[in-house]
Amino acid sequence: MTDPVLDRQIQAIERPDKSLFKYYLLSCLSFPPLLVFAGPYLYFRYHTMRYKFTDDGISMSWGILFRKEIIVNYARIQDIHLKSNIVERWLGLARILVQTASGSSSAEMTIEGIKEFEALRDFLYSRMRGVKDHPAAAPATHTVANSDEVVAALREAAAELRALREQLARRA
Repeated sequence: MTDPVLDRQIQAIERPDKSLFKYYLLSCLSFPPLLVFAGPYLYFRYHTMRYKFTDDGISMSWGILFRKEIIVNYARIQDIHLKSNIVERWLGLARILVQTASGSSSAEMTIEGIKEFEALRDFLYSRMRGVKDHPAAAPATHTVANSDEVVAALREAAAELRALREQLARRA
């Protein structure tokens, strides 16, 4: 069962946390030549990255010159992994690797820069398994509709037992 308030908080996430930019910067500073080539790419990646969590699936987009967008329906998700290195853990971040049955050995989508990564993982698990927000509402009407049938079946069974008891009493 999912918490509707937490689900709304997850669905309100549209941008990665600012710590992701720090992570990108620290990654580039660990190997200075990387700053020249990967620095601008990571800068624009961070500033253009957008997430959208709808009732049907996840959408992730980024890029300026070469815009990339990935859309994954919850029904297609096969597995979810959390991955983080020591710097990401220090910043309170983790990557959520979403795998589908696409045949690729790598993750279909990597969600990064989310501080609430465990709540997001649980949200995705509940959506991929088809758990609905209010599962108790539907069975209540179903129970009321079938109660007349159950009462009729019980009355019929009681009448047959009564008839069997009378036949056994006549034989004895």
